[in-house]
Amino acid sequence: MASPRLETYCCPNRDAATQLVMNFQPEVFCGVCIGSASISLLLTILQLLPKKGQSPRKMPKASSSSTILLLISICDILGGLGMIFRSSVWLGFPGFIANISVANGTDVWPSAFCVGSAMWIQLLCSAGFWWLFCYAVDSYLVVRRSAGLSTIMLYHMMAWGLAVMLCVEGIALLYYPSLSSCENGLEHAVPHYITTYAPLLLVLVVNPILFRRTVSAVASLLKGRQGIYTEHERRLGTEIQIRFFKIMLVFVICWSSNIINESLLFYLEMQPDINEMLLKNIRSAALITWIIMGVLNPMQGFLFTLAFYGWTGWRVDLKWRKREIPWESMSSSTVGENAYPSPVNYQSNIHDSKKITTTDSQQTDEAISMLSEGNTSGHDRLTRSSPIYQGW
Repeated sequence: MASPRLETYCCPNRDAATQLVMNFQPEVFCGVCIGSASISLLLTILQLLPKKGQSPRKMPKASSSSTILLLISICDILGGLGMIFRSSVWLGFPGFIANISVANGTDVWPSAFCVGSAMWIQLLCSAGFWWLFCYAVDSYLVVRRSAGLSTIMLYHMMAWGLAVMLCVEGIALLYYPSLSSCENGLEHAVPHYITTYAPLLLVLVVNPILFRRTVSAVASLLKGRQGIYTEHERRLGTEIQIRFFKIMLVFVICWSSNIINESLLFYLEMQPDINEMLLKNIRSAALITWIIMGVLNPMQGFLFTLAFYGWTGWRVDLKWRKREIPWESMSSSTVGENAYPSPVNYQSNIHDSKKITTTDSQQTDEAISMLSEGNTSGHDRLTRSSPIYQGW
């Protein structure tokens, strides 16, 4: 699981609230983390592997949004590996972990492991949050005809750059002036908590707004394809809306426990004595949400693949012939051109201006195909209705 308490625990003079959760049934907690992360890791990889029975389709190169979805899954996989490694060492070498609690100890490897593994998990979770934000931005810009494959480099700079910057800044302030003599008090830890939860809160607040505006723009785009808004277009727009809802639902399920847990621990830190009887229920709630975090945080990777692509099946195709892989779909951006012509009514002009119609409708169909990527029914209906796919 991912929590700023993992880094805080590396300080010998850690606060009482961090000590409370980190010392609560560590064997059980680490076992839960290993089990949840392992299941999620295996199922995520299974989801991404090519499957038997999938008919290969002639596709343009992958869009920026399909690349972002793959990068989100990669962040989840690497973060899950970090959770498994950290929890395994915690379980397998209790004497090694015990040296983390020794102030002014001569062995630096326990502290180095504590800080390094915690930073690895935080960095990849933070990068995943930023990539999810980039996905919402890219979806909106694609529908507005303002994004293309060239923007993926900007997303890389923003996602990885901000994740590294916030992680390093938070760690530097937390361990000032040194790891062996972290400052006491809540003030030095607050910037670390802010840098950890800022991208999470950004996704919770901004992504629903961007998704809602994208859905509204899709409705206008679908009307422009044929000049009317039929039941087919309405159904496709609904499927895109459901897709965005699934993404946010998974995110809320996996990370709401973190916000609740951190709020409870922060409240306990404000108290002069967290062991008071009046705080018993709050302590219990904090410990319960701590265990829930160990289950839900690692499961995000697998649940996201379900939201992105649906269940892709068990029949893995390991022949690796040239074909479409699950994360590839229609290009959602430029097709070798910078100009985006307005949609036309290709039903009325298909016999007179087939080339122009195909080029114009291709922009709209590709944008819609990207948003319904992974949704077989939506993509198939679009394929049957669009002349640019006929004959493939």
